[in-house]
Amino acid sequence: MTLTKRQLLKSLLGGVALTVLPLSAMAQARKIMVVASTVDIPNFDPHVATGYAPQWLFRNVYDPLVRVTGTPPVATPGLAASWEMSEDGMTYTFHLDPTARFTDGSAVTAADVVYSFQRLLRLGTGPAWMVAGILDGDSVVATDDATVTMNLLKPFAPLLSVLPWMFIVNAAVVEANLGTDDAQAYLLQNIAGSGAFTINRALPGELYELLRVENDWHQGGNIDAVFWRIVREAATTRMLLQRGEVHFALDLFTEDMEALEGVPGVVRIMEPDYRSFSIKMNTAHGPLMDKNLRKAISYAFNYQSMLDAAQPAALMVGPLPPGMFGANPDLEVYRQDMDKAREYLAASDYADGGFTLSIHYAAGYEQQRRWCLILLEALATLNIQLDIRPMVWPDVVAMARSPETVTDFFSIFQSSNYADPDNTAYAAYHSSRNGQWQNPTAHRPMAEPDLFQPRGRPPDRGSPRRNDTRGPRRTLRPVPRGCGRGCSRYLRRARAAQIRHARQCAGL
Repeated sequence: MTLTKRQLLKSLLGGVALTVLPLSAMAQARKIMVVASTVDIPNFDPHVATGYAPQWLFRNVYDPLVRVTGTPPVATPGLAASWEMSEDGMTYTFHLDPTARFTDGSAVTAADVVYSFQRLLRLGTGPAWMVAGILDGDSVVATDDATVTMNLLKPFAPLLSVLPWMFIVNAAVVEANLGTDDAQAYLLQNIAGSGAFTINRALPGELYELLRVENDWHQGGNIDAVFWRIVREAATTRMLLQRGEVHFALDLFTEDMEALEGVPGVVRIMEPDYRSFSIKMNTAHGPLMDKNLRKAISYAFNYQSMLDAAQPAALMVGPLPPGMFGANPDLEVYRQDMDKAREYLAASDYADGGFTLSIHYAAGYEQQRRWCLILLEALATLNIQLDIRPMVWPDVVAMARSPETVTDFFSIFQSSNYADPDNTAYAAYHSSRNGQWQNPTAHRPMAEPDLFQPRGRPPDRGSPRRNDTRGPRRTLRPVPRGCGRGCSRYLRRARAAQIRHARQCAGL
């Protein structure tokens, strides 16, 4: 893998970054890159961990069958040097690169690919949801040592855009450390991959050091080592960048980007994506089970102030980012209206207010903290207090597993893994995803059928069949939404499988 500046940014899933040039004298001599981020990497298991920081790690220490590059994204070789698709779109054949090697020097074989997909689907965690109902344990077959056949259960247009999230592990290494949990304890802090780098040092909460593998089989690449350095405060990151102590700065805010414009040696890189932000409501536990209270809060919220604090961004209209297939710009959505807010508050069981709700934000994310303050101001107009809690990412993921542990409001960024509405809608709203950080709580029992079932999809998967080939847009969704109702308020739209938004979306 060639770890160029552009590829590093792509591995970070788009967004905003800054780089400082030239590198320090030490970094030049050792060919070291230092990346500053607010986010930790809590788990090294590519079939379990999610989030942009783990994904950055996986893209450098593991390989998928297929990668994507460019905007709009185009499938390019990974472990598979080439592939073919059957005319009906139900069968894919992948031919492995004969030079591909794991970091222990052993060849990557079709058996490793089969093992990896079976483990991923067996665990049912991490990126497994992307192929749930599309592949099962018998779908991926080793035709010979260098050929993999993938038989789909249903046609799925975004398959080649999904495969870059499915990383291949060294089956022999994993089997040797299987334990009683399918090697989850081992892969929590060990690597069994074929990537250009491997982990040399891991200090949770501080830094992670990656070293290039000896006799790396990938073509190109001019970096010997990479440090992922965790810096919680944007102001500190900016200072380190200006002093040349970090070379890429992530998670900076608008004022930081503006302050660094024109600074010698600093290059601002802003790339579009489908990243969205939402404040979801815990409808399964606590006061926000009251529908009228949720409506009152939704009308009291100052959306324009949130947008002003989010620049550059755009207010979303409905659950999908603008420009994505299925997004409808004409939907009726909540906007600030204090008369309606008071009306719905009076109709709720909490007409007099006088209680406290809670919200979390990711520690170090100044924008999220500011958006929490905007919510605090909105609630104050209804005589409701707000407990604002900064939390580190591992605690956020753990909290999301149960309605009893999640905060009343759940604030979250979500980036599209692939340019299809299946990604955003399925991950964030389908009931099978309840308890994940994209979709923390459930409004109703899992046994109740999801209304979000476009035609041509298996019953456990709510995705349109058409792939979106348009380029991504730089968007955020600073809009409070209902939390994790399995899309019970979403309707399907005939043959086009357009995702429509009912007037009382998410029960607000």
